[in-house]
Amino acid sequence: MDKRLKHSLIALAVASAFPLHYASAQETTVEEVKKPGQLETVIVTAQRRAENIKDVPMAIATLKGEKLDVLTSGGQDIRFLNGRSPSVSVESDYGRTFPRFYIRGLGNTDFDLNASQPVGLVMDDIVQENPMLKGFPVFDVDQVEVLRGPQGTLFGRNSPAGVIKFDSAKPVFRQEGYVNVGIGKDRVRNYEGAFNMPINDVLATRISLQSQHRGDRVHNDRPNAPTKDFEGYKDNAGRIQFLLKPNKDFSALLNLHARDMDGNATLFRANILKKGTNELVDNFDYKSYPTDGGNEQHLKNKGANLRLRWDTPGLTFHSITGYEKLDFYSRGDVDGGYGCNVGSCQVLPAGPGAIPFPVETADLIPDHKQWSQEFRVESNYKGPLQWIAGVFYFDEHIQIDSISFNSFAPGNPQNAAYATQQQDAKSYAAFGTVNYTVNEAFKLRAGLRYTKDKKDFVATRVEPPLSAVNTLNDTSNNVSWDLSGTYTVNKDTNVFGRVATGYRAPSMQGRLFDLNSKPSQADAEKALSVEFGVKQDLFDRRARMSATVFNYRVKDKQLTAGSGSVNMNQLVNADKVTGRGVELDLQANLSDAWAVTFGTSYNDTKIKDPNLFVQPCGNFANNPSSGCTITDPTVSISGGTVALIDGNPLPRAPKWQHNFTLRYSQSLGDGEIYAYTDWAYRTSYNFFLYEAKEYTAKKLLEGGLRVGYRWNDGKYELAAYGRNITNRIQALGAIDFDNLTGIVNEPRTYGVQFKANF
Repeated sequence: MDKRLKHSLIALAVASAFPLHYASAQETTVEEVKKPGQLETVIVTAQRRAENIKDVPMAIATLKGEKLDVLTSGGQDIRFLNGRSPSVSVESDYGRTFPRFYIRGLGNTDFDLNASQPVGLVMDDIVQENPMLKGFPVFDVDQVEVLRGPQGTLFGRNSPAGVIKFDSAKPVFRQEGYVNVGIGKDRVRNYEGAFNMPINDVLATRISLQSQHRGDRVHNDRPNAPTKDFEGYKDNAGRIQFLLKPNKDFSALLNLHARDMDGNATLFRANILKKGTNELVDNFDYKSYPTDGGNEQHLKNKGANLRLRWDTPGLTFHSITGYEKLDFYSRGDVDGGYGCNVGSCQVLPAGPGAIPFPVETADLIPDHKQWSQEFRVESNYKGPLQWIAGVFYFDEHIQIDSISFNSFAPGNPQNAAYATQQQDAKSYAAFGTVNYTVNEAFKLRAGLRYTKDKKDFVATRVEPPLSAVNTLNDTSNNVSWDLSGTYTVNKDTNVFGRVATGYRAPSMQGRLFDLNSKPSQADAEKALSVEFGVKQDLFDRRARMSATVFNYRVKDKQLTAGSGSVNMNQLVNADKVTGRGVELDLQANLSDAWAVTFGTSYNDTKIKDPNLFVQPCGNFANNPSSGCTITDPTVSISGGTVALIDGNPLPRAPKWQHNFTLRYSQSLGDGEIYAYTDWAYRTSYNFFLYEAKEYTAKKLLEGGLRVGYRWNDGKYELAAYGRNITNRIQALGAIDFDNLTGIVNEPRTYGVQFKANF
């Protein structure tokens, strides 16, 4: 089938499912058939309705199709999104689990398993609240939407920075599917496939499976160590969906999904940063990791959601029910070395470098459940006024255990002391939006959401025969709103403006270090953002451009400060954080053979609180010879040194980010040969709230390459790929309470893939 005709039929099917937008979508698809080389229309659901991306008055980026296939080549987890969209960063201190998202500099560096984030992640219309749910593998996905800026009205829960939204490919009433097999460096084996089958005229099912494996590639030569080899994993996930559509007015979509991952926690490498610089030490060896601690990680999660839709004359009703459950265990040697050789701690041999004390810990989630329910009704009649109204309920229970091990005893037994947290969180919300067409050129939108959050939190420290119990309770209320407008300059150009607020509920944390320590709490944060932009089709729709300027302010911004000397965090509120910047997305078909995309963003963030200070790296006072080099102003409080952070940028918030792809294709035989390269660049950022020479990330440029051949009208594809093809290795993060411990990015990988569609 001709690809342009295929895209037109798909767009026409989408338009038919949403009558309100049928006419404009139909007109667009007719143009696509008539004019080869034009970009296909991008349909998004950022406003909970299917719309042309050009008509939505906010900054949105999408990823789908071939670009997703390229970026996930080699078994990349959800961190493949890092830097691949303007103002978006993703990182993790836990490896393939617990991704931390940042949009426009707003994120959360908290490593506690109860951490909340200001970037919401929505998968198949269900908010994924716990960080462990946010790392679900990306496979058989129709589209990823990045909604930048506060999403406090329609998505609401903990999304003052924005939302990243994943939509799985859904069942259709025809038999189809694909199989994708890949092998690569370090014994990588990746298998992915989907099978879609109509059971009868009213019921269809789609089964999607993924299995990713990698062998160990880092070795520990220490004798008697609990773990000798690292960074291998097996990560299996599946999804089965059932679509019931007995008539054109009703549909029910049931989604069952699960994941089972076994691997290693992130490797914290002791003393790999040169004193006074952010360079890795000379002769750094990625493949070597001498440690006396154990390292393992296991995650199992499963869930289900049911989405019901009824179309009646004038109104459409939605019910969205979600359930998620997980079980998690992660153990690592946080001091990053073996033995200890500082002060009174003398367990020799020790190294590499100065090891002040041992820290071998594990965090567990033995009990977790999340329920959510949304009821929504929207107008579907013709007319200038359209609206959406709904209610939302969220209920989560979580237990977190933090344990430690004796690294110097045979077998590394668990210590008797431990800490545990239990939290019950409930959220209630009512929301509504209205869209009003003032005239053919000007459209207004407004939204309002009321949210009530309630948390009951218990933190316990056990040191047999003693224990300490601490409780926190909090109830908060918030009203979020947004107002936006779109003005059509001509058929190719829209300009928009948007004012929006966002809200993040109070956060609590209680990884108690001893019987005298207390849990910490951060008050709710509230964001106000203003943005203006233009979306334009260029060169007879062979190119597309979107540009945005924005400015935001966050009051009582929730931040995470390190303790300075032990492996725990403390929640604090900054009076205010500000940000401003510019974003640009560009796509173009340069010719029949060449296609290019380019994205760039500038983010200038600043913490504004003259009274806010944090404890810097713990070894600054205890072991100056190996401590970090603080560049912030410092003062002495209660005999300790603290850093003043007023005026600092937010952590892990690079000022500049660029991404670029270039594709070349040429007909060959009964198919096409192609080459696709992708690159992401970002400037430096601070690892922590304070600034130190060692804890400032270097600039980073990473690229990938994929070369392949498709034949038989795209039914078969054989490709070779490479990721981080320049093999640039440098520190992406650090642990600052012990020694100059760093976390590095992944080295170059490569392999081949074969895909068959049927």
